Amino acid sequence: MNYILEYLTDLSLNNNREWYHANKDRYKKANTEFERLIGDLIVAIGDFDDSVIHNAPKDLTFKMVRDTRFSHDKSPYNPAFRAHISSMGKLPIPVGYYIAIAPGNRSFIGGGLFASMFKDATAMIRDYIVANGNEYETIISDKSFAEYYVVKGEMLKNVPKGYDPAHPQAEYLKNKSWYLEYTIPDEQLTDADGFIVKITQLFKCVKPFNDYLNAALKDFKMPTR
Repeated sequence: MNYILEYLTDLSLNNNREWYHANKDRYKKANTEFERLIGDLIVAIGDFDDSVIHNAPKDLTFKMVRDTRFSHDKSPYNPAFRAHISSMGKLPIPVGYYIAIAPGNRSFIGGGLFASMFKDATAMIRDYIVANGNEYETIISDKSFAEYYVVKGEMLKNVPKGYDPAHPQAEYLKNKSWYLEYTIPDEQLTDADGFIVKITQLFKCVKPFNDYLNAALKDFKMPTR
């Protein structure tokens, strides 16, 4: 993990195409180490969620190249290694287990639905909360969950039209996405074996939340271009 952090730190300080291509061998070595980490995580997560076992690590990772067309930040690369581990690979739905390794104490893991652009998905989850609100409350208030996670996500100011503002879980209906994040400081990345043990336990806490959202999203179809 030290090599990954060293590479990403240097990339963040030299975020240009010339440096990136001149150090392509370093990228390949760091990427190989990251894929090895993802492989270990697939096995570890598989102990409590066997729906992810079939995945190949290289199919779960995201590219570093940034789309800068509509961004004020024209840096061509995102200096982070990222992956999403779910029953359908790195697709955002069904939801799974997300990991991002980035220097400067910006690494994190999490789960849930990060994407708020899928209106059908948002509606499905809201409707599921309306019908199964007590279960949602039980999951997010569980001691082992609440010790590490608070549900985040883009939110409306008011309960959306068509939903009862007096519903016991009305506050959660304001969300357009529902996701979890747990920050990992750089020093915890230096012990690879200890890191795997730690985040596997954290991911295990995420599973009931993921299962709930995936039950809501069982009929969701990814948009086709």
